[in-house]
Amino acid sequence: MLFHSSIRKDLARSFWTSWVVLFTIVMTLMLIRTLGLASEGELDPESLTLALAYSALGRMPLILSVALFIAVVSTMSRMYRDSEMVIWFNSGAGIFQFIAPAFRFAWPILIAILALQIWAWSWHNAQLDTLKGQFEARGNIDRVAPGEFKESASGDLVFFMDKTSDTGQTGNDIFISSKNARGTSVISAKDGQVVDKPEGQFMELNNGQQVRLSADGQQQTVTIFERQGNLVKEPIAIGTDYSLKSATTRTLLKRWDTPAQGELAWRLGMAFMAFNFVLLGLAVAKQNTRGKGGSPLLMAMLTAIIYFNLHTVSSSWISFQKVDFVPMMLALHGGAFSLALLWLYKRHRQIALWDVLKALISPRTAGKTTA
Repeated sequence: MLFHSSIRKDLARSFWTSWVVLFTIVMTLMLIRTLGLASEGELDPESLTLALAYSALGRMPLILSVALFIAVVSTMSRMYRDSEMVIWFNSGAGIFQFIAPAFRFAWPILIAILALQIWAWSWHNAQLDTLKGQFEARGNIDRVAPGEFKESASGDLVFFMDKTSDTGQTGNDIFISSKNARGTSVISAKDGQVVDKPEGQFMELNNGQQVRLSADGQQQTVTIFERQGNLVKEPIAIGTDYSLKSATTRTLLKRWDTPAQGELAWRLGMAFMAFNFVLLGLAVAKQNTRGKGGSPLLMAMLTAIIYFNLHTVSSSWISFQKVDFVPMMLALHGGAFSLALLWLYKRHRQIALWDVLKALISPRTAGKTTA
């Protein structure tokens, strides 16, 4: 019908515009963060594009949720501002009848958000952990760029060398500075080569000297050597210490301890939040055509920020055993659902709460008004 189709078209135009803007902003922020990780030596610079793609997939549920909320608020606000709502109300369409076309438009997005949170969230985190683990497992010598000082992954070694082979296993003008509980050691050598042994990766240096300074700075020892071996990388097991965010939803359900419940609350809560965003958008969007009252977009932004922060805090509370999983989920998301219904009822007192619930339960049969 004309009523449903016109509402869904307006929502679609606003949603995709909002999605493009939000996606551009989020990806710019993620690019800056990823470049920061690469500059700190936590991520391989050659994997920046792949890491950015994984990050985009992980942030997609939040982008879709906020874009859906903005689409509902902006579309309904425009209809109030242009007096279209007056026309629909006079033709017999109450505010509850806007719930049906809104959810008919939103249900594919809500399903996509739920699927991304259940399956894609853990997969994207696991892939990022794999990238970081592979880069962590690379030898310190592999990280060295000719003519540049580089810090090891552990932060206790600083390297400088000019590589002379294509494999990077030999070099000249070598400088190694290390620090431990016993003091500081500075080694310089004319040349050296990398040797792999069961104990780890060693740099065998030729024709150099070593200066040792005790931890208290009182003793200094200078040693001249013709040949010396230095451990530059210990054996590392890849992928044995992944975070809880990388665990699959099935694994979290099997564990069912408080950290797993907190992670599940985060994943499922995003879908519940997106669902409530549709109702909250309808409630927030009412605008006085005479120009009185606050801006709906400002109120919507404040509502979304508060809701998202409460969602984040509640997940942490569940993880740290401050609250139980089921009561917290019911209190937060059930409370947001009830608040949206009461908000609609307060702003449009002619609506019965049963009509609103009926529109949610049976959106295809609700609102058979034609224009």
